[in-house]
Amino acid sequence: MDYLQTIILAIVEGITEFLPISSTAHMKISNPLIGVTPDAFTDMFEIVVQLAAIAAVVVLYYKKFFDFKKIDFYFKLVLAVIPAVIGGFFLKKHIDASLASLNFIAIVMIAGGVVLLFIDNFFKNPQINTESKITYQQSFIIGCFQVLSIVFPGLSRSAATIVGGMSQSLTRRVAAEFSFFLAVPTMIAASAKSFLDVYKKSPEVLNMDNMTKLGVGSIVAFIVALVAVKFFISYLQKHGFKVFGYYRIVLGIIVLLLFYKNIVFHDFPNFINFLPTLK
Repeated sequence: MDYLQTIILAIVEGITEFLPISSTAHMKISNPLIGVTPDAFTDMFEIVVQLAAIAAVVVLYYKKFFDFKKIDFYFKLVLAVIPAVIGGFFLKKHIDASLASLNFIAIVMIAGGVVLLFIDNFFKNPQINTESKITYQQSFIIGCFQVLSIVFPGLSRSAATIVGGMSQSLTRRVAAEFSFFLAVPTMIAASAKSFLDVYKKSPEVLNMDNMTKLGVGSIVAFIVALVAVKFFISYLQKHGFKVFGYYRIVLGIIVLLLFYKNIVFHDFPNFINFLPTLK
């Protein structure tokens, strides 16, 4: 992966991290389009650059995020991240196979898009309009929704957790903001694990050139995400999820057509080939 490819992927990540369209899916789709060959470094880059984008939340919402007078807020985040940690540990084999298959990701994109077309009609009477009113039980339930995005790459972590929040009577804005806050400990844990795995299995990947690329990508993703977060919150409050649903469905269908026509994505394995190994 060269520096131009690094910047392109970082821009893709910065734009898509907070939108309910799956940043992971977009980076996996972008890789073959710009000539990036998956390897240990790109796998690590795709995870760590998400943490850089999520750092934008800490900057934009620093007053809320660093309000140490409300210590229970941090306990709620910790509680909410536990299901993802457990799920990631026990389902690693399935997750790795899913991430390696674009047709599986595309199918999940389409299915998630269909859900988003109707989700605004499901939760019409939200009661919780501030983070302080979120209970521990609701935090845990939202965290369980986050597990779905891990088990089904392409679902979108933000989409899963926002829908989870809305199912617990949170307003769109509060559900989105809690989703953003939850991403911080989630991606810190994921990035730390990714670094550790690379250090143990492929320490040569952690060379100066790759670390510089990671730094450049992180800065770009962070800057782009600053704009994307503000746009998404404003748009979501006014218009809801439907446009994102249509986008997901169209993109998923295009990827499937290209995949099965052996165009662009022909080097990616079919998920069905992994099923015997997952038993």
